[in-house]
Amino acid sequence: MTLPRRSPSSVRVFKSFLAAFALAACANSEPSGNETGTAGASGGTAGTTGSGSTGGTGPGPGTAGTLGNGGSGSSAGSVGTGSGGAGSGSAGTTGAAGAIVTGTAGTTGTAGTTGSAGATGRGGTTGTAGTTGVAGRGGTTGTAGTTGVAGRGGTTGTAGATGVAGRGGTTGSGGATGSAGSTGTGGATTIDCSAVLPSGGTAHNSSNAQGTAAGMNWSIWTNSGPGTITTFSVPAFSASWNNSGDFLARIGLSFGNSGKAVSALGTVTAQYTETKTGSAGGYSYVGIYGWSINPCIEWYIVDDSFNNLPFNPGGTSKGTVTIDGGTYNVIQRSTTGTGGNRCGSSVTSWNQFYSIRTSKKSCGTITISDHFKAWSAAGLTLGSVLEASILIEAGGGSGSISFPIANVTSTP
Repeated sequence: MTLPRRSPSSVRVFKSFLAAFALAACANSEPSGNETGTAGASGGTAGTTGSGSTGGTGPGPGTAGTLGNGGSGSSAGSVGTGSGGAGSGSAGTTGAAGAIVTGTAGTTGTAGTTGSAGATGRGGTTGTAGTTGVAGRGGTTGTAGTTGVAGRGGTTGTAGATGVAGRGGTTGSGGATGSAGSTGTGGATTIDCSAVLPSGGTAHNSSNAQGTAAGMNWSIWTNSGPGTITTFSVPAFSASWNNSGDFLARIGLSFGNSGKAVSALGTVTAQYTETKTGSAGGYSYVGIYGWSINPCIEWYIVDDSFNNLPFNPGGTSKGTVTIDGGTYNVIQRSTTGTGGNRCGSSVTSWNQFYSIRTSKKSCGTITISDHFKAWSAAGLTLGSVLEASILIEAGGGSGSISFPIANVTSTP
């Protein structure tokens, strides 16, 4: 703590007082009124006025009392009382006020520490995608694989706890809310339109043969020279022809010699991607192919061709439908022949149903069941379905086609 200092004015008064005191002593030997006033009490009490003694016989005035020193502290000193000397003694000089001491300010309180924010909650784990079911094998009715179960949605993350407010300081910020878990991916298949054929494979050179590969049925048929189909251990195939007449190569699902009613097939879907080279004669169909019995129907869903789309094979238009983002012309046509149908050697004429896309598509999904429904709505009724296959049919020429992806599924 700093002690108070006297002001310069107080010092000057004090020096004047000493000079007067000396002069009075020389002029009169009698006691003079020069008793020193009592200093003001510490803490700022004023000095007491000096009491003057009775003046002497001389004519001189009584000397004023000594100036009282101001006490420490902020209060002024008391005024010194001086009694006048005989013969009009002068009043005691007023004591100077004690110097005012400014109190030291209190120390500013330190703010409390800011509360830490709550930790962010962790996001939920992404659900695992379901596995796509494998189609049934063999010439008899294969049991369709079970559709993959959709992945479960991720668990929602827990929100972070709110930060505790600092004592006397700024309130802590609230914790950040945890991010919700990602929803699991379902069992849907993603089609890679830039896929290439797998390595290896087995080539079948024939004019009439069939078998199984990758859990599906394959077939090749021509009414002239032989062609080739190559199958793989995964759902894929390639085919080539060289002036083979009417040439068909296909791979897909077989529903047995007795077939299945449309209502028993559930949802039938194909995923594919293809590239083609060369020529295919006067007509060519790239898409989905099948047969039904009772009644005997040969049916096509045409998504691509070596020639232009759309075309009319010579039948009766049954209107248009929009399926899988494309517009199709629906056509019914009657045909005749021997040895080229699956309805038996005694059958020499049958009907054909067509869905012909108005623009080409070489990769994607074909929802076969939706075409069945559209045909039924147009009065075109299928019997028991024997097969649903991805197809290339060429009416001559010399060319080839590759299907790096060629998969057909049926789910209840």
